[in-house]
Amino acid sequence: MTDRQLRILEQLNQFETVSVSELAQRLGATGATIRKDLIALEERGLLRRQHGGAKRVSRRDIGYRMIFEYDTKKRIAERAAKMVSHGETVMIESGSTCAMLAEMLAKTKYDVTIITNSAFISGHIRMIPGIRIVLLGGTYDPEAQVMTGPLARKCAEEFYVDKFFIGTDGYSTDQGFYNEDISRADTVRSMVKQAMNRIILTTAHKFNRRSDVLLMPEKDVTTVITDGVPDNCREKLEASGVEIIIAE
Repeated sequence: MTDRQLRILEQLNQFETVSVSELAQRLGATGATIRKDLIALEERGLLRRQHGGAKRVSRRDIGYRMIFEYDTKKRIAERAAKMVSHGETVMIESGSTCAMLAEMLAKTKYDVTIITNSAFISGHIRMIPGIRIVLLGGTYDPEAQVMTGPLARKCAEEFYVDKFFIGTDGYSTDQGFYNEDISRADTVRSMVKQAMNRIILTTAHKFNRRSDVLLMPEKDVTTVITDGVPDNCREKLEASGVEIIIAE
């Protein structure tokens, strides 16, 4: 992706809809160049073209979310991948950094099995040879491409793993980790019961930030892998026995 295309997505993330003329003026490009960029981005499912401009896809779309803070999320995923051995079975929850981790495991480890409720992850890595994917059943959320609900919970109960990698939408010292969706949060809490180690993958900007639904308290988390932690959050997490790993 070019820097200009990334800036187009940043404009859409801020304004939801933008016109070709507005983008051309803001980015210093011709209308024809912007239109070519919009076509390319639409083909990747990162926006929807409309008359005279483009519209943002849902912020819950994992492919869209992977674009932002890409390098930071990649470092976090790389550090998480070091915790997984060849031949291991792990659980991975839906989320942009989690999707990067799944891809890295598929490419760098052999004989690994990934149990996930993310239809996006299963589709994203399906063509990589040697990886085994177990996709939990459930109610399909087409925006987040994730399986949730009673059936997903029931399927999760059939497995037990050493490591479960989880995304989050926020953390506050008075409650714990948050999620934007109640169904997804409920499914994650069911999956947590089936893992010895519960590992949160998150970028630093999500600390001291609340979201809609409480995902889990600190006591249910064993490790956090991130690019940075504010002092007040570090103090609370360490007091709760949570290991903090900074991805360099």
